[in-house]
Amino acid sequence: MAEHGFHRTIYLPRKQVLATRSSDRVPRVPERDGVDLIIEQWRRERPELDASPIGVIGRISRLARELEQRLEPVYREQGLESGWYDVLATLRRTGPPYRLRPTELTGALMLTSSGTTKRLDRLEQAGLIARAPDPADRRGTLITLTESGRRLVDAASEAHLENERRLLSALTDADRRRLEDLLRKLQLGLPPQ
Repeated sequence: MAEHGFHRTIYLPRKQVLATRSSDRVPRVPERDGVDLIIEQWRRERPELDASPIGVIGRISRLARELEQRLEPVYREQGLESGWYDVLATLRRTGPPYRLRPTELTGALMLTSSGTTKRLDRLEQAGLIARAPDPADRRGTLITLTESGRRLVDAASEAHLENERRLLSALTDADRRRLEDLLRKLQLGLPPQ
């Protein structure tokens, strides 16, 4: 299937092909980045090394840092401190009564238990979550999203998702789906530590 949505054997005039792609318009981006330079330098200095993994790993690493820097301002505009959105959104996605055990929350956030505890302390002080004893486990605790926490994360989610759409604007819908698939495959296929 060609980019214009028709089988590649169907001829379309250039003007019609361009018209069919107007919804897929993306901003022009440079074709080379700093990672290209790094790979070239390794090829020049150590031609016997296969530096090609840097093309993927280096870009993922750089993108993770750059994306985080572009996400944080939106969180701050919504009244959220660093790391709060993930906790509140995780609780919100669980559905009513918006409640998890600390171990479930820690696993979902990929944080250490001490990192999670610090965030929960701050969120509780802000009135966005509440801690209560777990009736099913005398030693356990349940973390619940408060009504003010739910309102805040609902409003922040709209701004957050709009920001994420903006950050992905250099990609067509097809590019995004392909990248999602490749990143999922890479993540699920990582060798054990």
